[in-house]
Amino acid sequence: MARQDDERIGFGSAVGLGALVLSTFVAITTEVVPVGLLPQLSRAFSVSEAVTGLLVTVYAALVAVLAIPLTRLTARLPRKPLLLGTIVLYSIGNAMIALAPGFAVVCLGRAVGGVAHALFFSVLSAYAASLVPPRVQGRALAIAASGASLGYVLGVPLITSIGAAFDWRVAFGALSVGGLLAGAATAMALPAVGIAGAPSEQARGPRSALVSAAGVNALAFFGHYALYTYVSSVLLTAGVAEGAIGAALFLFGATGVIGLWLAGLVIDRHPRAGFIGALVLAAVCTGALLLLQASTAGTVTAVSAWIVGFGAIPVFCTAACLRARALSPDLSSAVNNAASNVGIGLGAAVGGAVFAASGVPAVVVLAAASFALSALLVLVLRRGFPSHAEAVV
Repeated sequence: MARQDDERIGFGSAVGLGALVLSTFVAITTEVVPVGLLPQLSRAFSVSEAVTGLLVTVYAALVAVLAIPLTRLTARLPRKPLLLGTIVLYSIGNAMIALAPGFAVVCLGRAVGGVAHALFFSVLSAYAASLVPPRVQGRALAIAASGASLGYVLGVPLITSIGAAFDWRVAFGALSVGGLLAGAATAMALPAVGIAGAPSEQARGPRSALVSAAGVNALAFFGHYALYTYVSSVLLTAGVAEGAIGAALFLFGATGVIGLWLAGLVIDRHPRAGFIGALVLAAVCTGALLLLQASTAGTVTAVSAWIVGFGAIPVFCTAACLRARALSPDLSSAVNNAASNVGIGLGAAVGGAVFAASGVPAVVVLAAASFALSALLVLVLRRGFPSHAEAVV
């Protein structure tokens, strides 16, 4: 009976996780929305799509640099007000973009969002884990991460469609207002939690496990964003109409939810096997784009299946970093956050350079190779990716 109780998520915890889902929805929509509006932004400011893609790089670079130091500086601040403050910063950054007179101000607005992101995901994962019993912490991470999938499913396609129907400024303005409303709802629903401390000496794990988890995290995100940053161009090349990009992104987000759901089924029982399976699926499906690039239906199908795999990858990465127990939960989350955004920033930048020099096929090869190498590393680095799960905090 006690074991069954340890595997249940109580009502209060469920409400708190729901609030984290909402706030994550805002965060991911803000992070990824330039992907859907990239052609419009490129035309509006007369810059190439490769340069416009640097909006993803600027954002990610700030997260990579600031996640750990900002988490250290704010370690003694109450978690709930800190989390809510990051949501407000997201809205401020989006408002700046909506009103931007030039591309430099757009970059500045993205920088404000990057600062928010550096703290948000460093706090979020440990927050989610602290709300539930140890045996279901992986499931709690997957639930909180579902906000990211909803951002892909609803947020990015909705904002992209608003941009297509009206204007990209209206789209970012709507995202700014929506963020404030989501922040107000989160403030009412999210319970406060204590400040997470360092793990005990007996529980402290080896730093090598955390390094392994963070390294694979960065590599997987590198491969994904090297290609996904320019997915609008991939779709246009395959014959998808610009007005249908929003609908395609909606479909991809929905398949990401499937991947996250599958991850939630295995992450507390078979985390290593599940991680390898997700990476292999992403590698195979991105590689298939080389054969299907002339087919609209084939390209959309391959990208959808690729996103099933990637939908599961972030939660496996997060759990691996936290379960390494090398640092406090917040700092482990910060390392995970920084690693993800090193991959995102480098992926967008390198992918843009490869895209400009050699076109879509070369970027496809880069992405597929990155996923394949990530799967091989998870297979080999057993200390960082054990077959059975341990408690996060």
